[in-house]
Amino acid sequence: MEVGTGGVVGYWLINILLAIAIVIVGRIVVKWIVKLIRKLMVRAELDPILVNFASSIANAVLLLFVFIAALDQLGVNTTSLIALLGAAGLAIGLALQGSLQNFAAGVMMIVFRPFKLGDFIEAGGVTGVVEHIAIFSTILKTGDNREVIIPNGQIYSGAITNYSARDTRRIDMVFGIGYDDDMLVAKQIMEDILQTHDLILADPAPAVAVAELADSSVNFNVRPWVNSADYWGVRSDIIEKIKLAFDEKGISIPYPQMDVHTDK
Repeated sequence: MEVGTGGVVGYWLINILLAIAIVIVGRIVVKWIVKLIRKLMVRAELDPILVNFASSIANAVLLLFVFIAALDQLGVNTTSLIALLGAAGLAIGLALQGSLQNFAAGVMMIVFRPFKLGDFIEAGGVTGVVEHIAIFSTILKTGDNREVIIPNGQIYSGAITNYSARDTRRIDMVFGIGYDDDMLVAKQIMEDILQTHDLILADPAPAVAVAELADSSVNFNVRPWVNSADYWGVRSDIIEKIKLAFDEKGISIPYPQMDVHTDK
């Protein structure tokens, strides 16, 4: 049975109108779904960077399905189109393998939060303060005011040391005295310095204990606790005070020596 020209035009007109309706309604539904996803993520107190990025991805993926549905209504072979998009996606994924790894690591860091802005960390072979966390990279400011941009994949694939994660830190120091020096006097000097220092915490209590009888010295472990922000200042101050107190009391701090004998 032959279909007249008017019937063909009517058929295509109906399909075109249905396709337009699919696009219009689909975009409204996608907008509502993305808004719901964003609302749920904000309620879960996820990082704003992750919220924005996840919302953008959800919007793009859902809109793609809407347009594929519209093309299918127009009679386009969407099976071939989906296969083509899949092949293109695979090629792009292989070409951007490193970037995708950094992206995945960035998402994981934002979700699990091993560190936050302002933390002092050691990661990716760099030590510094976290200034910016992005999807593909993280920016650290080093102690000498250098800006270092580290790919997130390099950070997340290795160990991350967060020095700011705890409110307090223990300072581990070793001091050696000579075998001829009075061990009890030296220990009392170090204990007095730790107990009278304004920035050293009383709880946990600072500890001074004999660590080992080394080749040329008796070594003490000196371990006070301080607030994390005071770590470096207190450490330098304690080293200086103990050295000056040892000098005043005549207690030596041995250093490696070598005796060389020559045969005539």
